Amino acid sequence: MRKGIIRPLVICPFQKDNRILVAEGFDESKWEHYYRPIGGGIEFGESSAAALAREVEEEIQAAISNVSYLGTIENIFFYNGEQGHEIVQVCHAEFTDPSFYELESFEGIEDNGTAFKLYWKSLSEFEDGNLHLVPENLLELLKRKGGY
Repeated sequence: MRKGIIRPLVICPFQKDNRILVAEGFDESKWEHYYRPIGGGIEFGESSAAALAREVEEEIQAAISNVSYLGTIENIFFYNGEQGHEIVQVCHAEFTDPSFYELESFEGIEDNGTAFKLYWKSLSEFEDGNLHLVPENLLELLKRKGGY
């Protein structure tokens, strides 16, 4: 997160039944876990779909297909005590390798070498407030677009 910069991102809540694939994170200042679909920064001159394919390949060595746009979320938030600002393109996509849908959890790696854990989580866990899904308003976008 760079201070004073609005960051363009793309994320994909991959779907399996009534569950989505999310990475678990932890905010030390709030002392709470949160869950976010995988994706990452959109580079200058790169489309959202191309950025998503690149990020998924880099983070979990997976190829994707059938990328489609779901919506955009402006996300102004605090993480580890610092304010962030993102414009988040939300897309739907599918893994070309169906084995990713069979795993209950697995690891990914950020470009800085940091490992993170991915889980298939039920949407009801977020609806019930048991788990915190970010960016804020993502759950509402998914419900509005249907199919999730």
